[in-house]
Amino acid sequence: MKNGKRWVIFLFVILSVLWGGSFSAAASTPLESHGALSVKGGKVVDSHGKTFQLKGVSTHGLSWFPEYVSKEAFQSLRDQWGANTVRLAMYTAEYNGYCTGSAANRTTLKNLVDKGVKAATDLGMYVIIDWHILRDNNPNTYKKQSLAFFREMAAKYKNYDNVIYEICNEPNGGTTWSQVRSYAQSVIGEIRKTDKDAIIIVGTPTWSQDVDQAAKSPITGYGNIAYSFHFYAGTHKESYRTKLENALKKGLPVVVTEFGISDASGSGGINKTEGDRWISLLNRYQTGYVCWSLSNKNESSALLKSSCKKRSGWGSSDLSDSGKWLVNTLKGKLASGTQSGSTVSQSSQTTGQTAAASTKVKSVKASKKYCSISLKREKTWKSGKKYYSLYRLVITNKSSKYNISDWKIQIRFKNSIKKSSSWNGKMKFSGKTVTITPVSWNKTIVRKGKAKDIGFIVSSYSKSNKISSAVFK
Repeated sequence: MKNGKRWVIFLFVILSVLWGGSFSAAASTPLESHGALSVKGGKVVDSHGKTFQLKGVSTHGLSWFPEYVSKEAFQSLRDQWGANTVRLAMYTAEYNGYCTGSAANRTTLKNLVDKGVKAATDLGMYVIIDWHILRDNNPNTYKKQSLAFFREMAAKYKNYDNVIYEICNEPNGGTTWSQVRSYAQSVIGEIRKTDKDAIIIVGTPTWSQDVDQAAKSPITGYGNIAYSFHFYAGTHKESYRTKLENALKKGLPVVVTEFGISDASGSGGINKTEGDRWISLLNRYQTGYVCWSLSNKNESSALLKSSCKKRSGWGSSDLSDSGKWLVNTLKGKLASGTQSGSTVSQSSQTTGQTAAASTKVKSVKASKKYCSISLKREKTWKSGKKYYSLYRLVITNKSSKYNISDWKIQIRFKNSIKKSSSWNGKMKFSGKTVTITPVSWNKTIVRKGKAKDIGFIVSSYSKSNKISSAVFK
């Protein structure tokens, strides 16, 4: 009987080859081929001890785009795009964040994480559970909640060979490596009480770019630890590649858990040339990378067109320029655009940033009559002789009749300031004044909508860094 089965299998393989099929590819998933991953010698390796590159896609925030967390969507990433990894981005402090939303919202988010883990597992893909700090700046802000969350995740997925924990997305706002390291040691210790060997990825300061600091003082006492590095090719170029390469040469195990070919805001023009240079570097060091983001948000880092309503089965006509570049990079294969896929209505974000109104609505320029400005200083810290302050701006369209077609805001400080960082707006700093105009994706604010997540960091020799006025121009 055994010999009979062998002859049947042998005949099937021969016929498959003659018919142009791919029997072995269809029979093996990434997990089946490579098994549980670990960190050895500064590299991520598979169960056979061979260096392995995580290559995949990150969701956008689970609260914003839950419709793409499905087995059908992930199968499209695996089979058509060539991805072996999915990252589940669970924001902690933004809209419906895990630490700022209701108890019911926390349950919803955990259910989405579980749905994503199980879908990836069924498909034999690796999956990263991402504790996506951003607005909270310092991972210690919600350390208690993080410990409880990862304690629960470790207990639930300790027997899963494909689960990876990313414990702090992008420390920023002046957070130091010492602070991140202290937080990481606590969370890693909590995970290791239950899950002894899953890979744990630790974020680095300045939006996960300061891997050089981690290389000087890596976490000790635990195995299977890697560090994250993020880049956006339109903004981060040769000097950032040098920083990453120096850390890799020192033997620091790194995974690029988030990147894009747009500018750092996630929008603006794309830069394929710089993107190709980044991928060349990553491939040379066999460093894994995960692209942002699986969504149809109206920004250039989104991998789907804003007009795309499919949840899966995307063809080339459904993808943004970033999406097409990624699939080519992963060496996936796209249909001509005639693939079928389940559809979803446009994401109904309250920000008003994603899609223009479907019906014709008169547009007006922003003014005090139609809009309001909310400008909050979230944090101030001292570095050397200078004081730094982080501000966030929200513009609300109060009108139920008109869209806002354009806006310009002038902010005046009491003392002279200098730019340290900015995002989601074009900003001109001069003396005591900051002038902000929109980027492409938040230029239009729909009726009763908002332009959110606009921010900047300024420095001065004055502790206050106070604002005297903020007006529409």
